[in-house]
Amino acid sequence: MVADAPSTLPPSSAIETDVLIAGGGPCGLMLANELGRRGVRCLLVDAKPGTAFNPQANATQARTMEHYRRLGFAHEIRAQGLPPDHPTDIAYFTRYAAHELARIRLPTAAEAIVKVKAMTGSWSAAELPHRISQKFVEQTLRRHAEAWPSAEVRYGWRLDRFADDGSSVGATIRPSAGGAAQEVRARFLVGADGARSFVRQQLGIEWGGVTGIQREFMGGKMFAVYLRAPGFISVLRHPKAWMYVAVNHERRAFMASVDGKAEYAFHAALRPGEDADGWTEADARRVFAEAVGAEVPMEILSMGTWLAGHALVARHFQQGRVFIAGDAAHLFTPTGGLGYNTAVEDAVNLGWKLASIVQGKAPIALLDSYEAERKPLAERNTGYARRFADSVGLFAARPELEEDSARGEAERASASRYLDEHARLEFNIPGVTFGGRYDGSPLIVADGAPLPPDEPNDYVPTASPGGRPPHAWLDDGRSLFDLFHSEWTLLALGPDAPAAEPFEAAARASGTDLRVVRLPEPALRALYEAPLALIRPDQIVAWRGFDAEDAERVLARVTGRQPR
Repeated sequence: MVADAPSTLPPSSAIETDVLIAGGGPCGLMLANELGRRGVRCLLVDAKPGTAFNPQANATQARTMEHYRRLGFAHEIRAQGLPPDHPTDIAYFTRYAAHELARIRLPTAAEAIVKVKAMTGSWSAAELPHRISQKFVEQTLRRHAEAWPSAEVRYGWRLDRFADDGSSVGATIRPSAGGAAQEVRARFLVGADGARSFVRQQLGIEWGGVTGIQREFMGGKMFAVYLRAPGFISVLRHPKAWMYVAVNHERRAFMASVDGKAEYAFHAALRPGEDADGWTEADARRVFAEAVGAEVPMEILSMGTWLAGHALVARHFQQGRVFIAGDAAHLFTPTGGLGYNTAVEDAVNLGWKLASIVQGKAPIALLDSYEAERKPLAERNTGYARRFADSVGLFAARPELEEDSARGEAERASASRYLDEHARLEFNIPGVTFGGRYDGSPLIVADGAPLPPDEPNDYVPTASPGGRPPHAWLDDGRSLFDLFHSEWTLLALGPDAPAAEPFEAAARASGTDLRVVRLPEPALRALYEAPLALIRPDQIVAWRGFDAEDAERVLARVTGRQPR
């Protein structure tokens, strides 16, 4: 149906909610959690019968884990996926049962809990990354979303139509399996409904960026198989890993362990002239054997195709009271695992802003900052994903790579050097993970301090407004981030921090939920390079300074009540 089709149901039957969310992937579910914890009414609909069956995304970056920690369930996420002692290495082979070319070793889930407390510099963080398939993440997000009294989650329901009348959004939702439709009246609609977003299409929002990028690997059509192969480990000649990458002239592929035991997500690049849309299970077994270099019994759980080579960002993220987020707003080639993680931060950014409007704490103009902040970040992150894909996908694997000869040994040594460098480019990315910034946002009070360069593999902590707050572990073993309030936090740092009463008074007057956290440690004062720092609900530095004299104006600006 068209987006503005008239309703056929009487108004009295309409469901009333604050935010209607189309899409039950990580972005939609995270948004339901952000709204639900704030008591905002939301209704999430997704045409699928439940959360994802296929593994999909396989890496949760450290910043995303910090947000899960903020919501109280990072430990649940880390307990899922791979067993706690399973390697999380990324290893490159000519074929999985043949020569190993390169490997980057990363902490296991058990090691990450211990090591994070001793890490400094680029990797000073409350959480380290976690290797877990998206299907498990969605289950946890759904369970928590459904626990909030103000959040309703309906899988097996699709969005049929919507219309924004300027004061609210009217929509029709319908059971996917058939049945009576229901009308919904919402204050806002968020389309987190994936790459083929119905919401984006109905709004007529076009893509910007590039697509159709061709590479030998990670460019063009890919063939995906979700499979069980308990005997795979027995054919390995080298230590097991989390991700296995096959680099040879016949079949480029990668495979991630889903459960650390027998299930894997296998993805193979197609050669020119191949059409995998009609492939059978016999074809899947043949292609898998090409990557392994040996016959391994396998059970096919699902199979299909997908397209790599995207670096797309929607030209707009908002139209009136309707927003798009996640894959509806940006499409990545999955190198670096940035698509899912960027989608989660879309929800984190939009959640507190929608809640502020619904609760009457800010004018609707606050929502203009969503596109202003998230669109540049999406462009940045799609650019990094494209760079990673070029690095691995444009590498030419020559036939002699597999030769049992001096020439073959030399070719493998050359490939090893290249892939070792690439692995560190793509998989050791604190700069990408922590370095995203909202410079230029109407909600940020910039201080003009020089910023460190935006580099993928290096992150220099800075409290300059617009970015993630610098992290530290306190003397009592707690993470600084654990002291942040769920809404607004004013850090008063150092033994002689100035009075914070003007901020407290301004917060009371405006209805802003603010907590002052006093920490006398001189090291924290030095880390933030100022005695006062104002932290947003999404854990972004909004302002820092040396006194609270301008508190009323600062608070009005960062909460969207006063334009800059």
